[in-house]
Amino acid sequence: MTKLVKLIPVGNSTGLILPKEVLSALGAHQGDSLSLTAIPGGVELRARDPDFDEQMAVARAVMQRRRKALRELAK
Repeated sequence: MTKLVKLIPVGNSTGLILPKEVLSALGAHQGDSLSLTAIPGGVELRARDPDFDEQMAVARAVMQRRRKALRELAK
């Protein structure tokens, strides 16, 4: 699906207007948070996954605690 979107000023930032079809495809609603990832040649937009966010928080905590060991393993 290819849709044309419009960028609008929102305070000191820029907002993006998403068509209803795009929101529906993402399973998103007004006020939801989305995940935007830079990929080669563009960006990828996905609905946020609360389980993934929780898993990443746990992984960051482990990486912080085991920083020395991870640095040694990276050598």
